[in-house]
Parts: sequence; structure tokens; C-alpha cells
Amino acid sequence: MSALNLAVVSGGLSVPSSTRLLADRLAGATTAALAAAGREVHVQLHELRPLAGPISNHLVTGWPSPALGAALEEVSGADALIAVSPIFSASFSGLFKSFFDLLDPGALAGKPVLIGATGGTARHSLALDHALRPLFAYQRALVAPTAVFAASEDWGGTGDSHTDTLPTRIDRAGQELAALVTVGGMRPADGQGPTAPVLGFH
Repeated sequence: MSALNLAVVSGGLSVPSSTRLLADRLAGATTAALAAAGREVHVQLHELRPLAGPISNHLVTGWPSPALGAALEEVSGADALIAVSPIFSASFSGLFKSFFDLLDPGALAGKPVLIGATGGTARHSLALDHALRPLFAYQRALVAPTAVFAASEDWGGTGDSHTDTLPTRIDRAGQELAALVTVGGMRPADGQGPTAPVLGFH
């Protein structure tokens, strides 16, 4: 079998970036889960910070730069996607939203997607379900059940009676995305929308 292409989009704006760190951890968990299923993975990382100017220009002119065009093409053609944004004002960043606005209609239809976000406080975690999940549902992607939010205190934290530790949530999310890929429920033959795979999570 040929290697799977896993696109990873990090909307982090700072250097170093906790958003990039979470994206890397999610990619690692997914790659490990797919390797356990006997699948080779090629990871395509796309940081949006260097593309901020080209994204703005494309929104105005309708023409992407070579680097932005390559990123859009790789995300559209990937077998699966990990998308992570910092949370500002209770939602994804404008740069993150603008990048996905530039994808062709249907580019994510039926594509397995794992979403994640970072923020200074756990109070922002609901943005995953009221902002990111609807964005990718609208684009008819197959969004993994577990979405991962990492607040500042989650890095190295021990969780509590109601919340798993961050590494546990990352591993579970990676296994779910790998399951979505390996059950073959990515794109239907007619190209009109996702199939309904039966997932076997462990």
C-alpha cells in the first residue's frame, strides 16, 4: 500500500508556539496509531504564520502565491487533516479561518479531520464545539469525535476526576483519526459526501 498523506495545519502566531506543539503531538499520535495498523504516513506540515501576507493578498486578488497555492493543494489532496488554531475572543483566529475560506468547495468533503485548539484558560475550550466543529461540518468533513484543547495548565498537568490528561486525550484523538482513515470511510465513489464508517476504537 502507498503511504498516506497527513496534512497538518497550525494557526499559531507566536514563536515558539503552543499551537504548533499541539499540532506536532497530534500528528505523532496519529502516525503511531497508523503505523500500528501497518500504514506508512507522510506528514505535510503547514504553518500559517509565514503565509499571513499571501493569504490576505489571495482574499483580495484571487491569486495565491506559489507557497500558498502548494499548501492549499496539499491540504485538499491529503488523506487526512489535523487542524489546530489558537483561540481569540472565544473563536478560531482570523488567519486560520481565512486559510480554510480559500479552499475550493468540496475540498474537505469526506476527509477525516482532527481538530485541536490552544488557549490561556480552559474556559475557551467550548470554542472547539461552537466554532471549529461547525466550520468543518459545513465543509462536509468527517470530524473525529475527540477534539483536543490545551490550556496553559494542561501542559504537564495531571487532569482531574472529570478530565483526562492532555497526553491521554491526544492519544485517543490520534487513534480515532487513524480509525477514520483505515476503515476506508473517507470519500464515497460518487463524490457527493462522506460514507458512514463503523469505527473500531480501542
